[in-house]
Amino acid sequence: MALRLADGTAWSDTLARAVAATPEAFGAPADGVTTLHNLVQGDWRAVGAPTPVRTPVDNTVLVNLARLDADTARAAVAHAAAAHREWAQTPLADRKARVTDALDALTAHRDLLALLLVWEIGKPWRLACADVDRALDGVRWYVGEIDRMLADGREPLPGPVSNIASWNYPMSVLVHAELVQLLAGNAVIAKTPSQGGAVCLTVAHALMRRAGLPATLVSGGGEELSEVLVRAPEIGAVAFVGGRSNGGKVAAALLDSDKRHFIEQEGLNAWGIWNFSQWDLLAAHLKKGFEYGKQRCTAYPRFVVQRDLVDEFLDMYLPVVRSVRFGHPLAVGADWSAGDPLPELDFGPLISAAKAEELRRKVDEAVRGGAVPLHRGKLDGAPFLDGQDTSAYVAPAVLLAPPGRSGLMHAEPFGPVDTIVVVDTTDELLAAMNASNGALVASLACDDTDEAAKLAVDLQAFKVGINKPRSRGDREEPFGGRGASWKGAFVGGDLLVHAVTVGGDGRLYGNFQDWTALPPNV
Repeated sequence: MALRLADGTAWSDTLARAVAATPEAFGAPADGVTTLHNLVQGDWRAVGAPTPVRTPVDNTVLVNLARLDADTARAAVAHAAAAHREWAQTPLADRKARVTDALDALTAHRDLLALLLVWEIGKPWRLACADVDRALDGVRWYVGEIDRMLADGREPLPGPVSNIASWNYPMSVLVHAELVQLLAGNAVIAKTPSQGGAVCLTVAHALMRRAGLPATLVSGGGEELSEVLVRAPEIGAVAFVGGRSNGGKVAAALLDSDKRHFIEQEGLNAWGIWNFSQWDLLAAHLKKGFEYGKQRCTAYPRFVVQRDLVDEFLDMYLPVVRSVRFGHPLAVGADWSAGDPLPELDFGPLISAAKAEELRRKVDEAVRGGAVPLHRGKLDGAPFLDGQDTSAYVAPAVLLAPPGRSGLMHAEPFGPVDTIVVVDTTDELLAAMNASNGALVASLACDDTDEAAKLAVDLQAFKVGINKPRSRGDREEPFGGRGASWKGAFVGGDLLVHAVTVGGDGRLYGNFQDWTALPPNV
């Protein structure tokens, strides 16, 4: 049966809703393509060189992103610093009221923000809604807790917080962090991710600006803007979420600086299987792990399995992989009508055709190098529209024993590709799980929880789950990383507010160049 777009979800309809909601943030269409404005010097301005942005859903052009040069960005930072000085003197009650006004406006446009994420980064509807809801619900929790968090005399930073985040969680990571930083008394600057999320962030920041919040949103390449957004003397702190390559560059740029920073980078998060028998429990966790095609920093792409359990593990695991659902996130049948649910998928496309090709190439190279392909899914039969470009879609794949020289052995694939390593001893288990010099999360599947707890002590991960996955967490839950996966102050709950304020007793919890301090119960 031929599929079609769900009524009212076409990009033209979605963009029209965004423009109607926040017209000040959009330029007039040129050659049929709308160009986004940048939020600089307190206003939305038509500055920057227009560059087309494509959707991974079907590879069509969505909008033009106006990329700024370094001089324009530098002026924006200077204005943000002046706004920061005024905002830092604003009474906390007024800050809470304005952030609450922004939350109310964002909530009123929740479905629009989610639909923008479907088109811009390919999230299925349920996951797109969850990203928006986590941001709004999380910040409302901080509004209720911020008085306590600042009660020990903590004050805003000396300058605005510069936020450079990846494309995969525009609301629940980037906007969430900005709103908490604003609550704490800091002006904020955000760089629009080049690969996706620009329109969603534009609408969100327009609503934040209407609420009187001192926010700046700039677009441009890392090469042009990094020096300004990281090293400008006016910047009070740098928050980065992304890959180790770019994160390493940011960390290196801060080596000779005492600037506050928190740099979250991916790690090869591993799940160890040792003396375990609760396969139904594990199956439920692993199916959920495929959400958003594992394009997140807390995904588990590596399973380290005791040799005696490999057959039982595969009996459970391979049916889970084969049950994963992916495809066009808005493709519905002819009998679909308004009010019916949108497709229930585990994931849609990867973020771009280039990333999809890169991942397919890594799988092929690993197989040629000796990895055993236990499963390689196909696009055939997935829900797509007739004639649709599917170049950004990758079916799940599972490889046994990737060779040591393979990129998949030591680096996170950031896609629906899992690798399995077989071990015979607990020493081998720990070594294989610690293969990437630090991770954000890890898990152990082990019937004896005391044995698992002893093994967990030697894992190079910030959070370790026993018979369950670990996630970034919400509200009061701290988050960070071990080894190369994290640099600077840890975040989450009180730690996030402490990371963007000064004062109080004791030094920050974090992973710094000369020392690491872990919060209790981690």
